[in-house]
Amino acid sequence: MAVEAAVAPLAPPRRFPTLRRLFRHRLFLIGLVLFGTVVVLAVGAELIAPHAPARMQFRMRFRPPGEGFLLGTDNFGRDILSRLVFGARLSLGIGFAVVLVTGIAGTIIGLAAGYFRRLDEPLMRAMDALMAFPAVMLALAIAAALGPSAVNAVIALSVVYIPRTARIVRASVMVVREMEYVQAALAFGGRHLWILWRHVLPNSLAPLIVQLTFIFAYAVLAESILSFLGVGPPPPTPTWGNMIAEGKDYIREAWWIAMWPGLAICLTVLGLNLLGDGLRDVLDPRLKVQQG
Repeated sequence: MAVEAAVAPLAPPRRFPTLRRLFRHRLFLIGLVLFGTVVVLAVGAELIAPHAPARMQFRMRFRPPGEGFLLGTDNFGRDILSRLVFGARLSLGIGFAVVLVTGIAGTIIGLAAGYFRRLDEPLMRAMDALMAFPAVMLALAIAAALGPSAVNAVIALSVVYIPRTARIVRASVMVVREMEYVQAALAFGGRHLWILWRHVLPNSLAPLIVQLTFIFAYAVLAESILSFLGVGPPPPTPTWGNMIAEGKDYIREAWWIAMWPGLAICLTVLGLNLLGDGLRDVLDPRLKVQQG
C-alpha cells in the first residue's frame, strides 16, 4: 500500500488560476454584469430599438414612459430607448478606441522611457507637460480646435490619457529592467527589442490592464462631457451627453429625457470601475485579498 501511494500520480494542476480568482471576486462579477449588459444593448441596438433613433414624431412630443414608448419621448418626439441604445454603441466605441490608442501609444512611450535611460528625461518631461493641464479642459480645448466629431473626440481624449498610461508602464518597466533574468539576457548578448518584447513587456502588463479599465470609464464620462458642451459628435447623432444637454431645459416637465442617459453613464462607469478594482485585487501581487 505504501508503494502504491508513493507511485500514485499527482493531481493535475488547476488551469487558469487567475480566471478562477476573478470569477470568485464579487465586485468583479457585479461590474462584469453591469458592463456586459451595456455591451449587449449596444451590440444589439438594431434589434432592441423599437424606432429609428433620429425619427421625429412631433405629435408624440414629451410622452412619459409607458406603453408605446418604454422610456418616453423627447422634445422632438424621438424615442428615448432607441436613442439610448444607439448612444451606448457610440459611447462604448469611442471609449474602446481611446483605450486602444492610449494603450498602444502609452505602452511604447513607457517602454522606451523605462528601459532606455537616455530617453527617460525628455519623454517624461513631455508627459508631465500634458498632465499639468486639467484633463477635461485639455480635451475640451483640443476637441474645440479640431471640430465636433467622433474621431476628433477620440484624438482629444487619447492625448489626455496617454501620459497616465505611459507613466504606469514606465514604473513597471523600471522594476522589471533590474530583474536577474533581464540582466542575464543582456549579458548573453540579447538584442534590446527582443528583450523588451520577450521579457519586459509581458511582465509589465498587469498594471497596464488595470489602468486601461479605468481609462475606459474616464473616456466614456469625458466623451459625455464633450458632447454635453457641444464639441463631441454633433446632433442628430445620439450620444448620452447631447441627450442630457437636450433634456436639461425640460427637466421639470420631462425629467425622463435627461434621467435615462445620466443613469446609463452612471451604470457604465460603475461597472468599469468595479471591473478595474477586481482586476487590481487579483493581478497586483502586493494586495493579499481573500476572495469570497
